[in-house]
Amino acid sequence: MLLTLCALITALTCVSGVTVVTQKPAVVTVRTGETATMDCNLGTVTDQQTEWYKQIPGEVPQYVLRYYHGYTSVYYGSGFSSPKFTSTHQSKSDYRLIINTVEEGDSAVYYCKTWDNSVKDVVFGQGTKLTVTSSSLPPPVLTVFPPSTAELQSNKATLVCLSSQSVPFADVTWLTGGSPVSSGISTSTAVHRPDQTFQISSSLTIHTSDWNMDQLYTCKVSLGSQTSTQVKDINKSSCPTDS
Repeated sequence: MLLTLCALITALTCVSGVTVVTQKPAVVTVRTGETATMDCNLGTVTDQQTEWYKQIPGEVPQYVLRYYHGYTSVYYGSGFSSPKFTSTHQSKSDYRLIINTVEEGDSAVYYCKTWDNSVKDVVFGQGTKLTVTSSSLPPPVLTVFPPSTAELQSNKATLVCLSSQSVPFADVTWLTGGSPVSSGISTSTAVHRPDQTFQISSSLTIHTSDWNMDQLYTCKVSLGSQTSTQVKDINKSSCPTDS
């Protein structure tokens, strides 16, 4: 089952009627020796256990633990144990994974999983990206590109945001007029560059008419802490396309 974890996460996001499992935060960064916490809300599910998995990019996911609000103990996968890893619950549908005294090897994406009895299938959250670092992270460097003149001849306009950063994990969001955008976004995984930085590319596709109305768009990239968040604005009048 572990080998098909990523495929299951992708497929189950399209299942109609399935509960939505939500993980927060999307990205978290902590210093070596500190405690990392991440939350999982099971949506409409209140009578099932929660399982957590750890996945280092490019490697097979590892089963960390399972916990249920009716349990008196946490049950662990091979290589994971208390007191470093534990879990608590705030309600019958709200669970928390706690990783104590973190080390750089704990950096990974952590997925929350449950069982939705109404559709007889497993459901995963979108994952929380944990970065453990020995020093404070510098904010990412953002560059935002406007749509090309050729593309503007069609009915769409694509904005591209490039983020250069010191770690592979980041939460990239787009806003318009200060409000989050929920569609038309495509974000790549991080690419490790020769200078030992990482680059993430995110694009936002909008209607040409919206671009011509000079609406303000914002690319926001967070590495998981307040001091490692950066934003970059773009609109038609600030960077006109070539004539």
